[in-house]
Amino acid sequence: MPAAIPATMRYVKAREPGLPEVLSLDTTSTPSPKAGEVLIEVSYAGVNRPDCIQRAGLYPPPPDASPIIGLEVSGRVVALGDGVSEWRVGDFVCALTPGGGYAEYCLAPAAHCLPLPRGLALLEAASLPENYFTVWNNLFVLVHGGSGGIGLAAIQLAKAFDAKSITTVGSADKAAFCRDIGAAHVINYREQDFVAEVATITGKKGVDVVLDMVGGDYIEKNMKCLAIEGRMAIIAFLQGSKVTVDWRHIMMRRLTITGSTLRASPVQRKAEIAASLRNKVWPLFEAKKIKPVIFRVFPFAEAAEAHRLMESSAHIGKIMLEVRPA
Repeated sequence: MPAAIPATMRYVKAREPGLPEVLSLDTTSTPSPKAGEVLIEVSYAGVNRPDCIQRAGLYPPPPDASPIIGLEVSGRVVALGDGVSEWRVGDFVCALTPGGGYAEYCLAPAAHCLPLPRGLALLEAASLPENYFTVWNNLFVLVHGGSGGIGLAAIQLAKAFDAKSITTVGSADKAAFCRDIGAAHVINYREQDFVAEVATITGKKGVDVVLDMVGGDYIEKNMKCLAIEGRMAIIAFLQGSKVTVDWRHIMMRRLTITGSTLRASPVQRKAEIAASLRNKVWPLFEAKKIKPVIFRVFPFAEAAEAHRLMESSAHIGKIMLEVRPA
């Protein structure tokens, strides 16, 4: 390891499974890249729902992943593993990581790194990988939780590719923001029945795709929203995964129910998504057709406060940690 890289680094440690207050700074050995990996000196790390679930002890990392929380970062490449030729030491990248993002140094597969879109800073770039890998892997069109990172990514991509998106939100200010960023229709689920609203909007035809991160009783409601041969992609279960539903919806309308968890996806699959994002989506950022939405940036040592905000759902856009600004 080059002498410029310290032997130890600071990271955010979850002392035990629990509430946000279990998070604090600690010190550990700086990792070294294996074949096909790069070591990134982290500038910013994104805060995501899976981070909170891992902190609570309900989302263990894959066996070969870092136990440190954090799934997306931006920063400078400071070391290369064997066989890495697409990056050089000194390159600035953003990356989808299997874990380890809440740290001063983080490993990532070289194929899961992307250049900073022209015109975007390191802070903005760090907000992209987890959401855009997820949305690009699943795609559109009824989007629950439109004001979160996943929702805002899906709304903007739908608009960029001429698809109409309908999104659900829980407040008037979130509804206004989603309309401004490109949602064709916005439903306040606290005041309206989204199943009835979708039927009205679509002339009872239904939507082609539902992107659901809620689960619970939304699962059957989502099936009622789908058009003939529609597809529901489930990416999280914020309201629970054990439900009773009438599966005749699937038979009668020939529906497809799929699910995905990005973290456990094969390395090659995520490499393919990265390449597709670079070709199809990064030019949209550079042309300012889509944009990152940063809600608040917390100092590295205040990860617990960042998690409290995430779990409050009071934010519109991304919550970020400032680790080591370049």
